[in-house]
Amino acid sequence: MANNQKILVVDDESDIVELISYNLTKEGYQVYTASNGKEAIKVAKEVFPDLIILDVMMPEMDGIEACRLMRSMPEFKQVFMVFLTARSEEYSEIAGFHVGADDYIAKPIKPRALMSRINAILRRNTTEVIDDQVSDKLEIADLIIDRDSFLVYRGDEKFVLAKKEFELLYLLASKPNKVFTREQILKAIWEDSVVVTNRTIDVHIRKLREKIGESYVTTVKGVGYKFELE
Repeated sequence: MANNQKILVVDDESDIVELISYNLTKEGYQVYTASNGKEAIKVAKEVFPDLIILDVMMPEMDGIEACRLMRSMPEFKQVFMVFLTARSEEYSEIAGFHVGADDYIAKPIKPRALMSRINAILRRNTTEVIDDQVSDKLEIADLIIDRDSFLVYRGDEKFVLAKKEFELLYLLASKPNKVFTREQILKAIWEDSVVVTNRTIDVHIRKLREKIGESYVTTVKGVGYKFELE
């Protein structure tokens, strides 16, 4: 089946690249490949993929650094980025989410599970998460949250957020003072992502507070989070 969505697969192990590429091509995706982070950035600038699958450990430039650099470029703000790794250490997962990863897939690759995950990720859309009646430009407290540009403004300040950070802020701000449980947040923002845990939410909340300030998102101990509006 034809598909106009583009996926960039980045891994220094050729057999892994071949396996993933074969299954993605069979599903109809347009597949591009690279063997390290530097090459990934070069290819991404040429083809502008919808999703990038990045191995963490690679020569020349690893996946974490490549993701961090691409997230700093406006053209890749809304591109889905998924880490692929055999490493099980907690810090590598947290590092991935810190630089803006949307998901995390562990090796060894199971083709059917991989395709199910990729299909689910590409179906995600902020508009499915937020109530349809909420405006594309949400003005709340002293913030303007612009869903079209994925930017947040406060007066003359402009905040550039990673995709999941933005979706999380928009979700909370769409219903001020409503407490969202962790389960509700996971379902809304990371639906179908089996590797995501409560720790993932904590990492994104921390990064969000670092960027826009501590006063907007309040922790409700033992329950979840809310956008505080007096």
